[in-house]
Amino acid sequence: MRHVEPLAEAVRALRTGARTPTEYVERALDRAAEIEPTIESLVPEPDRRERVLETTTSLAETSPDPASRPPLFGVPVGVKDIVHVDGMETRAGSALPPEALSGPEGPAIERLRAAGAIVLAKTVTTEFAYFSPGPTRNPLDPERTPGGSSSGSAAAVAAGLCPVALGTQTVGSVIRPAAFCGVVGFKPTRDRIPTDGVIPLSRSVDHVGVFTQDTAGLPLVAAILCDGWRTLPAPSGKPTLGVPTGPYLEQASRVALDAFDRHLDTLAAAGYEVVRVDAFESIDGINARHNRLVAADAALAHDAWYREYGDRYAPETRELIETGHSVSAADIAAGRRGREDLRRRLTALMDDHGIDCWIAPAAPGPAPRGIDSTGDPVMNLPWTHAGLPTVTVPASRTDEGLPLGVQCAGRFGTDEDVIAWSHGIAAAFG
Repeated sequence: MRHVEPLAEAVRALRTGARTPTEYVERALDRAAEIEPTIESLVPEPDRRERVLETTTSLAETSPDPASRPPLFGVPVGVKDIVHVDGMETRAGSALPPEALSGPEGPAIERLRAAGAIVLAKTVTTEFAYFSPGPTRNPLDPERTPGGSSSGSAAAVAAGLCPVALGTQTVGSVIRPAAFCGVVGFKPTRDRIPTDGVIPLSRSVDHVGVFTQDTAGLPLVAAILCDGWRTLPAPSGKPTLGVPTGPYLEQASRVALDAFDRHLDTLAAAGYEVVRVDAFESIDGINARHNRLVAADAALAHDAWYREYGDRYAPETRELIETGHSVSAADIAAGRRGREDLRRRLTALMDDHGIDCWIAPAAPGPAPRGIDSTGDPVMNLPWTHAGLPTVTVPASRTDEGLPLGVQCAGRFGTDEDVIAWSHGIAAAFG
């Protein structure tokens, strides 16, 4: 069974009538029936086919004229199961009763529906988008993790079950699994996509993000989801790329760093100027500050649930919440101030060195073997802490055929530019 077409191709076919929504959705459902027993990316739903086809039929009846079809007409979307969808349970990868977690859907889902998209399925998440993994396996090697916490969303897009899926990122939960699964991931500028309707892990740094199969689909869905999206002309030149050398980069494995050197050579050969700059000299402090802030926020967000259902939480999440109870008010304030301080420092470095876009390994290495862990998000943490728009671009593969990606991070609020630049960077890697 063939994968569903990537988002840009699907949008063209569905809006022009070259393919009907029912044909496309049935292919997605058939693909899921074929591959799901192996990868388990979707939250089980007994009546999924009936629900999805009923929605699809209704959509087709309301938009019979191709000229009036909305921008994502008939596109099936995976939705990470910490995002509320009306009419569907939210379990958040947890053992808590779904009625305790229920809530109204937020702007992200409302915008997708208004654009004609169809919710194909809830996708598997680690418990409450933290570190306790679900059953999902990497479609490229089922013996390896797809990454997390947006495990199911990354795997579903990589396996061709849907052309786009929603994830969230609090440390590295979009950018890293996109790299592990060989797809494109987009984490916007903080708050550019509203987080209403999402079960929080850390209200201070949570982001809603997106997975697509290639960069061509990114602007189509980002324009729907992001507040104040600007349609800009295609960039006339190549961005100057900044490499953050020093202790931050040294957190990556030798495999990742050797590949990253080759990636930079490829980009230089394609005409990109690459500037190496010492950055994140206090990366240990940034990491610690971010993790304390996340723990404190998690303890606050989960206070009522944890008091009633604490014994149902996974050990990893319990440890996070208990740690959060011990974080001082001064540490919380320092963590929140640190986001703006880091953003200002990175912006100043960009100004001083003529950098348009930062580039770095998207993960410490390829997807680790086993599914008991989702891998280390340390390479993503500072960009998330600063709230900068970031895109994963697949770059190469290891000798074992495992994907390696780069992440490109731009100035705060320049999501349109970062996505536009990602097309050329992806093309350079072929």
